[in-house]
Amino acid sequence: MSAQIIDGNALAQTVRTELAEKAAALKASRGITPCLAVILVGEDPASAVYVRNKVSACEKAGFRSIKEVYPADVEPAVVLGKIAALNADPDVHGILVQLPLPKQFDADAVLEAIVPEKDVDGFHAENVGALMQGNPRFIPCTPYGVMKMLESANVPLKGAEAVIVGRSNIVGKPMAMLLLAQSCTVTVCHSQSKDLAFHTKRADILVAAVGRAKMITGDMIKPGATVIDVGINRTADGKLCGDVDFDSCKEVAGAITPVPGGVGPMTITMLLANTLESAERTLK
Repeated sequence: MSAQIIDGNALAQTVRTELAEKAAALKASRGITPCLAVILVGEDPASAVYVRNKVSACEKAGFRSIKEVYPADVEPAVVLGKIAALNADPDVHGILVQLPLPKQFDADAVLEAIVPEKDVDGFHAENVGALMQGNPRFIPCTPYGVMKMLESANVPLKGAEAVIVGRSNIVGKPMAMLLLAQSCTVTVCHSQSKDLAFHTKRADILVAAVGRAKMITGDMIKPGATVIDVGINRTADGKLCGDVDFDSCKEVAGAITPVPGGVGPMTITMLLANTLESAERTLK
């Protein structure tokens, strides 16, 4: 029996409709339009696509967007100056810098230059610390999207064995904190973990976020498990695939996310949610 497919496209559309309605109400009642500023440095094709998708999502939801594009050889001081100006602009509610940055940049310094109150990616050290303490200001967008997907599929969390493959600051670590906050028993695996299948086979919830195409196969998962595939990879023929071998895993799992059309659409959706939340906080 094939697994339930957790449709990220459909869920994203539902959530974005709700966000658009809230944004319209905020504008009508208080004259505030949620605004996201995106900074792109260089001409990386994938980054350009991501930025275009974020700007498009803003416009469709009735948000205002600002796109600042710089050549790859720009001096870091120029970008830091723009961040400072956006920090000071009360009409801008969210700021993000598209990664990766060219080699002349200290990426950590750039992310720390964004004031925590506008760090809608949730990467600033202050926001990371707040998440660790269980009182997040902004939840990093991809893990936030995963939690929404688990909620939509009515996946039981309390007491569940959750295994995360990948320990990045963007996905793996915050994912662990969010699942722990929901009373899961959490294991984080990585490149140095011994006998990966031993851990993945006991997971009620398995999150793959390691960046290796189809590395999680059907014989590595527990029957009936919920499998969340965060990976985005390209095969030799140019097709997109995740970290999970979808065809073999869907015959074992109870629920599974596809690639594409799974976690990806929810990441941008939760970026909008964080931007709206930032705008609403200006009223307090």
